[in-house]
Amino acid sequence: MAYLIRTIDFTSAGREIVRDREVDGDTLTIGRASESDIHLPDLAVEQNHARIEPGPGGQLKAEAVGTLGFTHDGRNRTSATFNPREGAELGFGTYRLAISQDGDEPVLIVITQVEEKAEDTDVVKGFALASALPSKRAMAWIGMIAVLVAFLAIPIYTNLTRERVEPDYDAQGATKMDASWSTGALSLAHHGLEDNCEACHVDAFVSVRDETCLTCHEEIGDHAPIPRQLTGRGPMSAGDQFLWAVAETFGKEGPGNCTTCHTEHEGEGRMEPPAQRFCAECHDGMDLRLTDTELGNAADFGLDHPQFKAVFYPNLGSDETQRLSLDDNIVEQHGLIFPHDLHMDPRGGVARMAGNIGAKRGYGEALVCADCHEPTADEVGFKPVEMEEACEACHSLVYDKVGNTFRTLRHGDVDQMRADLAAMDRAPRRPITTGRSRPGEYAQGRRYYQDFGRPMRNYIAINQALAPKGVCGECHIPTSTGGRADVMPVNLRDNYFMHGWFDHEAHKQEDCTSCHAADTSSTSQDLLLPKISGCRDCHEGEYATKAEVPSSCAMCHAYHPRPMGVPPGEKPASDRQVALISRRAE
Repeated sequence: MAYLIRTIDFTSAGREIVRDREVDGDTLTIGRASESDIHLPDLAVEQNHARIEPGPGGQLKAEAVGTLGFTHDGRNRTSATFNPREGAELGFGTYRLAISQDGDEPVLIVITQVEEKAEDTDVVKGFALASALPSKRAMAWIGMIAVLVAFLAIPIYTNLTRERVEPDYDAQGATKMDASWSTGALSLAHHGLEDNCEACHVDAFVSVRDETCLTCHEEIGDHAPIPRQLTGRGPMSAGDQFLWAVAETFGKEGPGNCTTCHTEHEGEGRMEPPAQRFCAECHDGMDLRLTDTELGNAADFGLDHPQFKAVFYPNLGSDETQRLSLDDNIVEQHGLIFPHDLHMDPRGGVARMAGNIGAKRGYGEALVCADCHEPTADEVGFKPVEMEEACEACHSLVYDKVGNTFRTLRHGDVDQMRADLAAMDRAPRRPITTGRSRPGEYAQGRRYYQDFGRPMRNYIAINQALAPKGVCGECHIPTSTGGRADVMPVNLRDNYFMHGWFDHEAHKQEDCTSCHAADTSSTSQDLLLPKISGCRDCHEGEYATKAEVPSSCAMCHAYHPRPMGVPPGEKPASDRQVALISRRAE
C-alpha cells in the first residue's frame, strides 16, 4: 500500500509552499519524533502519538498508541475507522490531516497547520464578554460618542453659554472639562494657569492672541516693528505660505507674534530659548534686505559675527555717547585718572604700600583686581567701586586732627569740601609729622594725612586740593566752574553693550587679565573690553561640536530689547556729583 503525503506550509508573506513525498508500507506512524512517517513538531503531539493502518473493506484505521487521543472530523477519539474514498480529517494538536483517495491512486494525506484561538473554543465562548455585551463595533461607536460628548460637546456648550470673563491669572476658567484639552504641562512661568485655560485661550478654536499675552507682559518691548521684521526675514517659501494660511484660519496672527517663538505645553521647566537658526533667518544677509540698518550680518558666532561695538563717552564732561567697533581707536573720557598698570605692578610702589597695609585691609603682597572690584550678589556683574573700601586705604582724605579725632573730607561733594576746608581751625597748626613720609601710613588714623597748611591759607589749600597734584586732582581732572577751581564730573558707564550682555559668574575660573588687559593699561582712557577674537578661544557657533562652549545667539542676546542706562531706582549722575565712586550712605 502506498501513501502520498502532502505538506502545505506558508511563508511569512503568506505564500503557500507544497511538498509531496510517497511512503510505501501498510502502516504510517504519526508523532513528534523525527523518525515518524508523519512528523508533527507540536508539543501537544506525543513522540509516538498514533498510527494508521489498513482496515477491513478498503478502510483505514487510525489508533492512538500513547495516552492522548486525536480528533476525527472534529470529535475526540482514540480509535477511528473510515473510508478514504469518502474522506476524513484527523486532528493532532494544531495539525490537520485531510485523508482522501481517488480510485486506485495512493491514499492522499494533506497536512496543514491551523492557529487555534482560545476564544474560538466552545468552552471559552461561554465566558466571553461578547456573549453578554454588544459587539465590538457597537462598543467602539458607543465609546467614540461618549468621548465626543464628554470632551467636545460639553466644553463647546459651556463655552458658548458661559458668562464672558476677562483673562485673569487667578480666576478659574468658565469652560467645563477644558483641562482635558491640555496637550502638556505648562512652563514654570505659567504653571499657575494649569486650571485656567481661558486666561490664554480666550476664544474657542482661536489661537492665543498677542493682546492676551500683553495683559501680563505689558512692558515687554518689540524686537522691531512687524513690517520691518517681515522685510528682514525675506519672502516665504510656498510651503511656509501654505502653513501660515492654515494657521491664520485659526486666528494665528502671522510671523512675529508671541506664539511663533513661545510655544507652551512643552512640559515643566523654563521656556527654551530660540535656536540660532531662528535669529539667522533675518540677521544672515540683512544688509541686502534692510539696507538702512547699521547692524552687521550675523549667522554664527564662530563664523559670521561682526566685531563688538561699545557705547562710551568720547568727550570729557559730556553725557553724549558714541558707539564704535572695538576695532576702532576708542578713547573714553569719563573724567577719572586711574592707571591700572601702576596699581597692578607687583614690583611698584603701590604693591609695597599694599604689602605694608597688608591683611588689615585684605591686601596681599600686591594689589589684585578683587581688591577693588567686588562682584554683585549673583556674580553676573560688579558693584561700583567704593572710595572708602577700595581707595582710601592709600588715598586718605583726612585733613585735620582735633584731639584724637581725625576730620575727613566728604568725597563726592565739592561744595562740602570747600566748606570743610574753609572752616578749618584758624589757629596756628603744628605739623602732625615731620621728615620724609613713608608709604603705607596715609590711612585714616595713621601717622600721615593731608596737611592743608596754615589757617590763613585755607582758601589757597582749596585750590591746591583741586590742582592736578592735589588730593582731588590726583584722581579727578581739574577744571573751573564760574571762575572757581573745580573737577570734571565723572561719567562711568555700567554697561558698554547695547544688544548683548556678559555673565562674569560663568567665567570666574578665568583670570581677569586673560580678557581685560588691565596690567598693561597706563591710562584710564583705555576701554578694557575684550574683542571677539578673545571670546572665540572658547565660544563658537551653536553647531560647532568641537568648540569648548558651543554658543547660540540667545546666550548673549535677548530678543526683546532691554532699556540701557541707569538701573531703575538709582539716580542718574549729575554735574555736581563728582564721581560714581562715592562714599557709602551712612
